[in-house]
Amino acid sequence: MNTPPAEPAADPMAAESLPELPRQQTNPSRWNGAGWAAFAAHLRSRGIEISEKRPALAVYATDSGGLACGMPHGVALARSTEQVSEIMKAAQKYRVPVTVKGGGLTTEGETVAYGGLLLDMRGMSEVLSIDKAALTVRTQAGIYWHSLAEALRREGLDYLSAPLNMTSSVGGTLQVGGIDVNSPRLGCSADQAVSLKVVTPTGEIKECSETEDPELFERVLLGYGQFGIVTEAVMRVRRFTPITMRYFYYSSIVEAMEDLKMLVRGDAADYCGILTIMDKAVNLLVAFDSDERERAFFRTWRKELRGHGEAGFALRMAVHYALRPWKLPEALYLLSRKNAMQPEFFPSHHMEKGKIVDRTVVFSNAVWKFWGGRRMVIPDLATSEEKFVEAIVRGNEVCRKYFKYYTLYCVAIKLRDGLPRYELSCIPPDARGYAYGCEFEPMLGGAEYSRDYLQSFKNEIYDIGAEMKTSYYRFGGVMKGYIRRAFGDELVDRHLALKREADPAMVLNPDVIF
Repeated sequence: MNTPPAEPAADPMAAESLPELPRQQTNPSRWNGAGWAAFAAHLRSRGIEISEKRPALAVYATDSGGLACGMPHGVALARSTEQVSEIMKAAQKYRVPVTVKGGGLTTEGETVAYGGLLLDMRGMSEVLSIDKAALTVRTQAGIYWHSLAEALRREGLDYLSAPLNMTSSVGGTLQVGGIDVNSPRLGCSADQAVSLKVVTPTGEIKECSETEDPELFERVLLGYGQFGIVTEAVMRVRRFTPITMRYFYYSSIVEAMEDLKMLVRGDAADYCGILTIMDKAVNLLVAFDSDERERAFFRTWRKELRGHGEAGFALRMAVHYALRPWKLPEALYLLSRKNAMQPEFFPSHHMEKGKIVDRTVVFSNAVWKFWGGRRMVIPDLATSEEKFVEAIVRGNEVCRKYFKYYTLYCVAIKLRDGLPRYELSCIPPDARGYAYGCEFEPMLGGAEYSRDYLQSFKNEIYDIGAEMKTSYYRFGGVMKGYIRRAFGDELVDRHLALKREADPAMVLNPDVIF
């Protein structure tokens, strides 16, 4: 009796192999490499160096999020605008994807290349000129913010609004937003741009501003790298001033957020934001560039705040935990966290007469010491003023569900209403006057969590944004499936049509949004 051949066994690693345990999110498929050899040979014939050695490629295998992983076919270090132009012309001709990386502080794989060329912009990191009279600086786009700040300090100047993490690149920041504790007064970093030098997806070199090629200017700013590569930027700057910081403590995150909104609407401080240890110890930070502003704050606004000074808050917390002795480990954690963090924001070698002499160094050091690491798991929500409290309260519940310890960082962003650059960006579609953002960050410590556990946490935060029709600071990469849910097909399809027109081969940053 002849037995028919057995059916081949199902692929144990196929996507449908565990239907009851679907992966929460996956990397894009890797580009197949068609045209790579001709592309690389073309660029080398024009004197452009490309590394294809595996040790060099492995340096770029992931981003600061540590969850998305991929490998380019080759890496090029940007040297000039003209070189970047040659690369994009060849990329269109040979249909090779080009992924652009600056500081690599993305957390959803936006600067991870899944094949093709990884273009590292850090080879263009010079300050080109400073105009003290006009209060502007022209800089190459690959420079880190802390390097730009150092150059400005020598001239008695300071940047206006920059990301809190100063190892971000200027060009990358302008294309995603850039938010700091002075964004409630000054807006995001992208709003400080006066003009840009841009290489389009087809390799054209263009200067653009609000008056010269304004359509390109608006598409590139907050465009998440879809409409061009910024190689140089002229930005507004200001006179440098030391700052005075004050803290007010809350046990209610809702009260702290409501007070933050009050201060923002009243333009009560030069800097303000919220930083929490879980939802137990909520800190409202306010800071001032001048003694006059600080005195005006204490005359007018201090009595309106429901927060307490450090001594008053400590007494209330002591009573709270004395009545709940079973929560003593939580109290000890809060105390240890406070004792470790607070000196970092007032280091004696950066203080002079009670003022922080250089907030750039102080803030960046603190960010990396307490929030940096091998994995930066920081899903976020960006909302209108009206939706802010609800979104953050719901996000806080998700944090509580997944992690024992976590922190929230909340800040407002002053808007210039009606700008096209805000469409399909971290600025929510319904925000007017101000937008509000919050990062939700677990304190991972030395604990190990699976990729799917962390992705599940992030997705629950992003689900809130989709349901409430808000936005996200990091809405590209492996969570780009949320974009249509949050913004709707009409807006997304309109931007997709713009992308296809600007980038016929769809090769510039193809795995970020489109």
